[in-house]
Amino acid sequence: MGIGGTMEYLSSLLSTNSRRHKAKKRKILQTVELKVRMDCDGCELKVKKALSSMKGVKSVDINRKQQKVTVTGYVDPKKVLKKAQSTGKKAEIWPYVPYNLVVQPYIAQVYDKKAPPGYVRRVEATGTSTMLNQEDPYITMFSDENPNSCSIM
Repeated sequence: MGIGGTMEYLSSLLSTNSRRHKAKKRKILQTVELKVRMDCDGCELKVKKALSSMKGVKSVDINRKQQKVTVTGYVDPKKVLKKAQSTGKKAEIWPYVPYNLVVQPYIAQVYDKKAPPGYVRRVEATGTSTMLNQEDPYITMFSDENPNSCSIM
C-alpha cells in the first residue's frame, strides 16, 4: 500500500467516524448533587447500587448525615434524579449553597432548619438578581476608585 492508499484509508476511517459522532450527542463529565432521604445502611446501599448501575457514572459518594449524594460521571442530572427517586426514596436536586456564598442582605426564605451546618437554602432568581447587581462594600472599600479609601485606615 502506497502513500496514496494509506491517506485514502485514513480519510475513509475519519469520514465514517465523524458521521457516527454527529448523530450521537456527547455528554460532559459533571457532578450531580442530590438530597436523598436515607435512614439506615440498607437505604444507603440501595441508593448507591441504583446510581452506580447507571451508564456513565464514575463515582457515587454518600454522606448520610447530610442526606447528600454526589454522583460524578457522564450523566444527565434529570436522569440521575429519576433513578434516585425510582428507589422509593424522597430525592431532589441538592437545594443548598454554602452560607458564605449567599449575597447579603440575606433573604428570609434561605434559612432552613433542615439545612446542614454551613449551608442555606438555594433561592431562585426572584429577588436575588437585584442583590447580585449591588457592589460588595468590602471589595470597593480599598479600591483605587474610592476617594475615601485612605480615611478608613
